[in-house]
Amino acid sequence: MSEWYFNPVGGYWLTSAIALALVLVMTLLGLPRHKLTSRKRGALVALRLAVIVLAMLAVLRPALVHTQTKRQSATLVLLVDRSRSMMVADAVAGKTRWELLQSAVAEAMPTLQKISEDLEVKIYTFDADLHPLDFSQGKFDLGSAADGRQTAIGAALEDVLRRESGKRLAGIVLLSDGAQRAYAPRDIAPQTPTRRLADLGYPLYTLAFGQARGLGQARDVALKDLSVNQSVFVKNELTVHGTARIDGFGGQTIPVQLLFESASGEMEPVGGVELKARQNGEAVPIEFTTIPQTPGEYKLTLRAAKQPGELVTTNNELSTFVTVLKGGVNVLYLEGALRVDQVFLRRSINASPDIKVDYVRLDERDPKQRPVNLDQEFKRGKYDVYMIGDVDASAFTGEELQALAQVVREGAGLVMLGGLHTFGPGGYQNTPLRDLLPISMDSKERQRPGDAVRSDVQLPGPLKMRPAKPLGQRHYLMALAEGADRERIWDRLPPLEGANKLGQPKPSAQVLAETADAKPLLVVQEAGGRVMAFAADSTWHWWMEGFDAQHKRFWRQVILWLARKDEAADGNVWIKLARRRFGTRQRVEFTVGAQSPQGEPLENARDEAEVSLPDGTKQKINMVQHGDHASGVFDQTQTAGDYAIAVSVQHEGAPVGSARSRFLVFEQDLELDNAVADPTLLASLSAMTKDFGGESLAPEELPELLRRIQEKPLELEVENLVKRTPWDTWPFFLLFVGLISAEWYLRKKWGLV
Repeated sequence: MSEWYFNPVGGYWLTSAIALALVLVMTLLGLPRHKLTSRKRGALVALRLAVIVLAMLAVLRPALVHTQTKRQSATLVLLVDRSRSMMVADAVAGKTRWELLQSAVAEAMPTLQKISEDLEVKIYTFDADLHPLDFSQGKFDLGSAADGRQTAIGAALEDVLRRESGKRLAGIVLLSDGAQRAYAPRDIAPQTPTRRLADLGYPLYTLAFGQARGLGQARDVALKDLSVNQSVFVKNELTVHGTARIDGFGGQTIPVQLLFESASGEMEPVGGVELKARQNGEAVPIEFTTIPQTPGEYKLTLRAAKQPGELVTTNNELSTFVTVLKGGVNVLYLEGALRVDQVFLRRSINASPDIKVDYVRLDERDPKQRPVNLDQEFKRGKYDVYMIGDVDASAFTGEELQALAQVVREGAGLVMLGGLHTFGPGGYQNTPLRDLLPISMDSKERQRPGDAVRSDVQLPGPLKMRPAKPLGQRHYLMALAEGADRERIWDRLPPLEGANKLGQPKPSAQVLAETADAKPLLVVQEAGGRVMAFAADSTWHWWMEGFDAQHKRFWRQVILWLARKDEAADGNVWIKLARRRFGTRQRVEFTVGAQSPQGEPLENARDEAEVSLPDGTKQKINMVQHGDHASGVFDQTQTAGDYAIAVSVQHEGAPVGSARSRFLVFEQDLELDNAVADPTLLASLSAMTKDFGGESLAPEELPELLRRIQEKPLELEVENLVKRTPWDTWPFFLLFVGLISAEWYLRKKWGLV
């Protein structure tokens, strides 16, 4: 159907005015009658009228518009998952998913060949990347095995849309087990490209292969969740936790070993257990304990024996590294109240890498939360130092206090901190700790939990703490600075909120810190082990008001003195890794620092680091300085194996020391580690395009799906509006110029010009 349209310049009124003007011009420039015959005059008038008509046509700008229908070609895409999980044998009769897929494709091949006569058929396989297959001869070869190590469904759909952009898609047929397993940057969510498909009006058909319930006939023992402290002090208990997921071996016994690296580098078993799953797919917890005897850095491995018929064996072993510290200090901190001071106190002590603090809260009002075997914590050699916070004596049993007193007599350190329920107010005058504490206590001081606060057993604040003269001024514990600042620093520290009113120091005790009016605040004595009474509980103000370095130093010195390690002279270089296990191609971030023998961080030290790779090569790491520490990043982790970071530190031109820390890069088998199919994901993707025909089908429905696509009347005809404008074409221009030229030529010939 065709129609004429006019679009006059300036509208029809202007067009009429132009026409009238042209007629007037032709009249004013009339032809002399005495010089021309009627025939000649008529010829010139005809030419002029023709020019006027053409000019008016140009002003009216006529256009002939008609509809033109064209048939547009379409593309059908077959997208096939070729990842390793397709080799799992959980189909009927023990067939693998890949075999079932090939059977479905073979049965659908005749229909696919017929469809290719009307549609462009594109075949792609995918794993981590997209791989086109040749279908020019009406057939293609999927190969005998699926060997891809990732399943990037989202990235594959994204690649198809990019490759086929500008084309109309009859649909995408996705054949997969539906479980996306991909590393960045190929881990694009499948929903993202599917939404684009829906926006474009293209259907997605999905066919799921595999079982969602688990590995099925593919029997597997997979070790998971290896959990262990990165460091432990020598001859202390190290606990190792893990989980074994057992598929297909229900009721069978699975041996699991814990192996620990020896000094010679050999992996030696240090424990074993037999696991048994009651049902398929059960996660069975694992726990081992071992006591390292020699300082150093050691590899630790959890290993499950390989079972007959296991498809996957790469997940039967998990490894990490543990640092066994020499000369470290183990501290047990017992606290009753949720006080602010305990938060900052633990933070300061934990800042020392050679001190490890275990925190236990004892609330006499909530006996359910107390440890069942607290008396086991008071065995000789378990801890070097015991700290008692605001814990009333009634929170302990008599046997526990007797065990604590005995371990202190045998050499462990003990400090009791200030609080409402410590010393005499806490009832310790009638306990085995009475003879150990360096102050006298009176039963009249007793303040039971729930009683009103007694002011007569407390020193009101603010209180300035200062070294006692002369002993405290020289003592290791009270040295928070060097040189002339050693005394002045105490004047600058914020005052304490208050403190306990300590009893009379015993004859063998020494007062190291006191108030401005000579009330004792810190009293010590020897009682087999070193014992301290510290009356305050608000040193956290030091940290909050900018004296965090002094807070850390004070509490470090308290712990080291109690543990009899106050004469240590070695500096300390440390390396910190967030974890010791990394997947391939993951970034390894670490920090490096050093401390002086007094435990102070060394500012602006010079740090040099290099990483040893599994093949023996070494790579220098550029370090970034951040005041008292430096940070580094290593990202060349393409190869699985053991790596080591070696660091050397210099300060003011003098060597401080060196440190070495190992980490492990493992190559996780994404495809077979947990090869569960996910048909639900595929169904949800196809449902996003259901308005355009998308649907989820069973593998055996592939031939029928292709027949429906072939028989379905595809709306591939596109209507385009075609507009023709004769007034702006070159023939029109030539005609206009030709008429004007002819009129001028005739007037010239007849002597009118």
